[in-house]
Amino acid sequence: MAAIDFEKRLVAKDLRWPGDRRIAVVFNLAYEMWSPGVTSGVGPMGNVLSDGRFDDNADSYGRYNATHGIPRLVSILERHDIPATLMTSGLVAEAFPEQLRAYAARGHDVVGHGLAQDMIFSALSPGDAERSIARSTALIEAATGKRPAGWISPRVTSSPRVQRLLAAHGYAWHGDALDADLPYVQRFDQGEILAIPMAVEFNDLPHAMRFGRTPGQFVEMFRETLTGLRAQPGETIILDVFAHGHCYGRPAAAWAIDRIARLCKEDGSLWLTTRSRIAAHCAQRLGQAA
Repeated sequence: MAAIDFEKRLVAKDLRWPGDRRIAVVFNLAYEMWSPGVTSGVGPMGNVLSDGRFDDNADSYGRYNATHGIPRLVSILERHDIPATLMTSGLVAEAFPEQLRAYAARGHDVVGHGLAQDMIFSALSPGDAERSIARSTALIEAATGKRPAGWISPRVTSSPRVQRLLAAHGYAWHGDALDADLPYVQRFDQGEILAIPMAVEFNDLPHAMRFGRTPGQFVEMFRETLTGLRAQPGETIILDVFAHGHCYGRPAAAWAIDRIARLCKEDGSLWLTTRSRIAAHCAQRLGQAA
């Protein structure tokens, strides 16, 4: 399949965040569901059942996300007056529209996250990829009354071909980029979209499931990073904190997100924001440069 060409352009060489800040912090909450008959790819037992057997343990583990984990994590951020970027499966919007509508009304950034968490774009046909985008968008808009401005794919995995589709569907930005520190514009033959790269260091799922680290280590890693950054020459960057409702949305780990939120609120040099607010700031800078 032929590659999709696009022009890449930085927003600004001297980009700063509002208030002349250097560091933006985004709390990304993975608000996820899986297709019927499909379970979360991870579970507390650690071992995958053989012969394709349905894993009721992993299924139950994943369902905790929308019903208990995300409400707890949103509540934590709201106690600190910090908006969340809610990476929302279309099936979540279909199953829990009132809950999603309430979060949007309270100022959280509701972001498209694919129809279901198991629907990875690299495994979908072009037609299924477009249907995932279109249906997810429609379900979120039906729940919140507003089309989502941004998109972050399941597993933060898409290609320029999918990103061009996102632009065609009216998305202003996507977060499926790991190849830069700062946002850049992707200009395709028919439309453009802002790529807002992800920082991957603070993600509860690999932290706990892959590396076996503790919630306390999660907090200390973040604290050490802030200390280290202060000792370096100033750079404009984005720090992402990821929490999944079925992982660090549980009581024994959610306190770590509370502790990190408190650290951030105590540091007036940080811009505590959402990806859509970053996109709006970049759009303003691009408008000034035009």
